[in-house]
Amino acid sequence: MTTFSAVTVLGAGVLGTQIALQTARHGIPVVVYDISEDAVAAGRERLAGIVEQYLGDVGEDERPAADAAVARISFATDLARAVADADLVVEAVPERLETKREVYARLAEVAPADTVFATNSSTLLPSAITDATGRPDRFLALHFANHVWRQNTAEVMGTEQTDPAVFERVATFAEEIGMVPIRLHKEQPGYVLNSLLVPFLDAAAGLVLRGVADPETVDTTWRIGTGAPVGPFQIYDVVGLRTAHAIASASPEPGAQAWAAYLQSEYLDHGKYGVESGEGFYRYR
Repeated sequence: MTTFSAVTVLGAGVLGTQIALQTARHGIPVVVYDISEDAVAAGRERLAGIVEQYLGDVGEDERPAADAAVARISFATDLARAVADADLVVEAVPERLETKREVYARLAEVAPADTVFATNSSTLLPSAITDATGRPDRFLALHFANHVWRQNTAEVMGTEQTDPAVFERVATFAEEIGMVPIRLHKEQPGYVLNSLLVPFLDAAAGLVLRGVADPETVDTTWRIGTGAPVGPFQIYDVVGLRTAHAIASASPEPGAQAWAAYLQSEYLDHGKYGVESGEGFYRYR
């Protein structure tokens, strides 16, 4: 018996489908919601690819368990039906404040009164969203890192209005699905992980924008100099260049705007989104 017995994930993107798989692997039924049949079809295809990535890490012996997990995952385009039985909704929609607020305003109208809402936002503070949720005491952030089964931290961050008992329920749930819960004692943009990671990635972007070095040289330098397995541009590809673009676009800083423009013209406009599309700063096909 787990803390939450039925989970809905909003957003069939890379993180949304990973969160769904991680949850379903631990015996919990999951509904993945997205806005259209095309988005759902892409989500199903994405999930199949993520299962193969997972099995590539853990071995083919785990395929029967992975297949059983996939059987616990359903997809929906009707929000009310998607959340009708959910006692936890994990939101993983694009990293834009107004988009998230609009989603929560709709969600608040159709979700059961006692359902807990958790945002997987990587940079936005939950307090910027909480008034749109209609249940500030049952709303908080639950942030997963990409490749959930490998980078298995789940950062739990509430607001001043989050019920402490709800906070602990969500932290316990994270542990139940194989994550290491990281409890934050106060709101922090970027949580712990991205508070460390984002300045690092920004510094790498600045080196490229100023023409100091190309991405491969920056990555090679970092790997050799620190012994790290990957460099910043390899990390960018894993995070996804669309996510990196959305975050940079939301910043008023000139450097961030320049980086967003660079990603758009050099990569996104050419269908290069990172690992998810098979090409970003590097090729994966």
